[in-house]
Amino acid sequence: MVLLRDPEDPKVFWVKRARTLSFMARYHAFPGGQRDAADAEIPIENVPPSPDAMTAVMRVAAIREIFEETGVLIARGAERLSAERRLELRLELAADRISFQELLANESLTLDAGLLTEMPRWVTPATMPRRYDTRFYAAWLPAGQETEIIPGELEEGEWLRPHEALQRWIDGDSLIVTPITCALQALAEGAHDFAARMLCVPEEEREHWESRVEMRYGIYLCALRTPTIPPATHTNCYIIGGDEMVVIDPGSPYPDQREKLDAVIERFIAQGRRIREIIITHLHPDHIGGVMHLAEKFNVPVAAHRLTAEAIGIQAGGEVRVDRFIEDNEVIELNEQVTGLSWRLRALWTPGHARGHLSFHEERTGSLITGDCVVGFGTVVIAPPEGNMIAYLASLRRYLELPRLTALMPGHGPVLADARGKIEEYLAHRQAREEMIVNAMSAGAQTAPQIVKAVYTDVPDAMHSLAELSVVAALEKLETEGRVARNGNQFALVV
Repeated sequence: MVLLRDPEDPKVFWVKRARTLSFMARYHAFPGGQRDAADAEIPIENVPPSPDAMTAVMRVAAIREIFEETGVLIARGAERLSAERRLELRLELAADRISFQELLANESLTLDAGLLTEMPRWVTPATMPRRYDTRFYAAWLPAGQETEIIPGELEEGEWLRPHEALQRWIDGDSLIVTPITCALQALAEGAHDFAARMLCVPEEEREHWESRVEMRYGIYLCALRTPTIPPATHTNCYIIGGDEMVVIDPGSPYPDQREKLDAVIERFIAQGRRIREIIITHLHPDHIGGVMHLAEKFNVPVAAHRLTAEAIGIQAGGEVRVDRFIEDNEVIELNEQVTGLSWRLRALWTPGHARGHLSFHEERTGSLITGDCVVGFGTVVIAPPEGNMIAYLASLRRYLELPRLTALMPGHGPVLADARGKIEEYLAHRQAREEMIVNAMSAGAQTAPQIVKAVYTDVPDAMHSLAELSVVAALEKLETEGRVARNGNQFALVV
């Protein structure tokens, strides 16, 4: 629900999702929620004629959810209720002491679809781990009512002008997804007919927006299907900049995925932009599978860490050419003349997952391109000899030393808004696994397979071969620290 107020100086209400949520934690969004089965039993007047059976029930769901999340009751007759009574009803509803249908009947309230303005419907892209078919509506705040967020699924809510919300996104102070960005941009151009203008956008244009999701202004994510390690199915390719742009990790070897990325880049070039270079974060095939196709098609040079360059002479079905080396702490600056904005990508040498692994910290917005040091779901495989646990943990700790860190943009999975929280979670997870490994060895486990069986009880058997690689990496760390002694394939704690 896009909730609006102050028609003479329009403001929009957005919320910040809680860090505990499994999907889009700490993102900014519009309030809303999921349809309940009981919504279909609630009558609503003035529903526009439509062959869509869900036209009425989804409007009911929107009105109920906006009341549950913000305390705003969009119903005929609600003006008779005091603020105290609305809060009382909201708390009774939250405690399941009353249904929404009973609430409406007891208070003689009528739902009216005419109080809502229909907006475009969006379906979460297929590359996301969780998908929603979402209907958006807009409504003006009823006279005499105010919003109030009760902490839980939401951390906070705020009224602000649409251009102010967009500026926070541009500055890196908020993370939003395409439907929110599009609505704010339309609102900034005029709030009174914004929904009608959005509904006129061609489907082809919407598909283009979703083929290169603009996570931050000038930071685009193209999720490309690759032969990667489950649970991932795609590798995130990032295109960053303004007048000049860089492409990071075009990893797909598949023709249809290459065509998808080609079309995005051709669109940027048609706008007068130039692709300066292709950047490789590390050597793994799911990150370099499309490098040479792109380099040759658009005559673009390739850059990587020297250790990566040494390792990828022949990969991805042919020679991967690296034209220049990127050094630790090198800054790649990209500018946009019209806005005066710049993107400063500071290269960070972050070995551990791979010897030549690079991350890129966009200093203005605090966005961190993590490659495979941090991923959007699951954990990272540390596979010796290329992987090294001591180096990996040091790389994670280096992330925490960055002065501004607002979002993690991983090589796989969704962008993460709780940046420091996720890194700390990774460090705690590795520490907990190490303690479990030591406990398993104390209980008699002597080989990596035995340790995996004792420690990785939460991981399917099919994934144990990957888990074994991380166990070996942890054992090598303990051996370097003098806490474990090795004899062939057997390991023992040093007493």
